[in-house]
Amino acid sequence: MRTERNLTRLDRVFARLDREPERPAHIDVPRMSRHRVALFAGTLAFYLAIVWAVVITSWLVRLDWQVMFFRPYQQWAGIHWFVDYYVVLGQRGPTAVMVAAWLGWRSWRQHTLRPLLTLGVSLLLLNITVGAAKIGMGRLGPHYATSIGSNEMGLGGDIFPSGHTANAVVTWGILAYLASTPRARRWLSALSAVTSLGVGMATVYLGTHWLSDVLLGWAAGLLILLALPWCEPLIARAEVAVFDLRDRWRDRRGALAPAPAAPVAAPVMIKPRTTPAQDDAAAREAVGGTGRAARAPAYHLAPGPHTTRAERTPVTPVGSRRPPHADRVPRGASTSAARPVPGG
Repeated sequence: MRTERNLTRLDRVFARLDREPERPAHIDVPRMSRHRVALFAGTLAFYLAIVWAVVITSWLVRLDWQVMFFRPYQQWAGIHWFVDYYVVLGQRGPTAVMVAAWLGWRSWRQHTLRPLLTLGVSLLLLNITVGAAKIGMGRLGPHYATSIGSNEMGLGGDIFPSGHTANAVVTWGILAYLASTPRARRWLSALSAVTSLGVGMATVYLGTHWLSDVLLGWAAGLLILLALPWCEPLIARAEVAVFDLRDRWRDRRGALAPAPAAPVAAPVMIKPRTTPAQDDAAAREAVGGTGRAARAPAYHLAPGPHTTRAERTPVTPVGSRRPPHADRVPRGASTSAARPVPGG
C-alpha cells in the first residue's frame, strides 16, 4: 500500500514559489500615504531631538557615561563570544551579500529588477545620509573619549549615529518592505525590528558605541525605509531603462549573427516532351500489342545548382579529334566504295 509523504512547512513554501514562474500581478508597491508621512515626520522629530540632546550635553549624555562605566562586556563576560558573532548581522558587507543573494533569486524568479534596485537605492541613501552625519558631527566613541561627562562632539570621530544599527534596520527591513502579502510584511517587520535592536545593544555591550548613537542609528534607518515610496517612480524608470538596454543589445547581437545558408533544392524529375504518335506507340507497347515488355518512360534530372569546374565529372571524348577532310575516310568505313577505281 502506497502512502503519500506529509508535506513539511518548507515543502509548502517551495511549492508556493513554484506556482509563481513569472512576475505576480498582485504585488503591492507601498505608497506615501498620510500614515506613512506622519510616521516619517515623527521619526525625523525624534532624530533631531536626539541630536539636540547630545549637542547641549543633556541627561542623555550623562546616561551614556553611566552605561560606559558599567562596562557590560565585563559584567556579562560569558556571552562575549556570542555577541561578537551576532554583531556581524549589522555589518554592511556580509548582510548586503546575504540579502542581495535572496533578492537576486527573487528578481530572477519573478522577472523583475525591483527588489535589487530597491536594495541598491536604500543602501545608497544609507551611505549618503549616515556617512554625512558621522563626518559632520565628528563624535568620538567610548574607547576614545577624552573628557568625562562631555559629549565628545566635533573631535574627528565617526560613530554618531551607529552605522551597524542603521544598516541592520535598512538591510533586514527591506525584506519587510518588499513582502508581497500583508501577513509576511508584519512578520518580517517584527523580525527586522528585533534583529536591529539586538545589533544596537550588542554595540553598546562591546563598548564601541554610546547608547545615544544606537538611538540615532535606529531613527536614521527607519527614515530611509519610510522614505522609499518617494523613490518608487525612479526605481520603475530605472527598471524600464535596463530592460530596454537589454532588448537593444539582443537585437544588435542578432543582427550581427551570420544568416543561415539557404538549403539546396532537390533535383526535380522532368518527363521529356513526346509527340502524340510516340504516346500512342508507348500505350500499345504497354498493353502488349507488340509482344515486347513495356519499357518505363525515360526521365531526366532538371539542371541543379551551378558547380565549379573541379566538381564536374570528366567526360571522355568519343571519336577522332582531327578536323574533317574531304579526302580522308572515316575509320571503319568500307575503302572500296570510297576510293576511285583506277583507269576509270
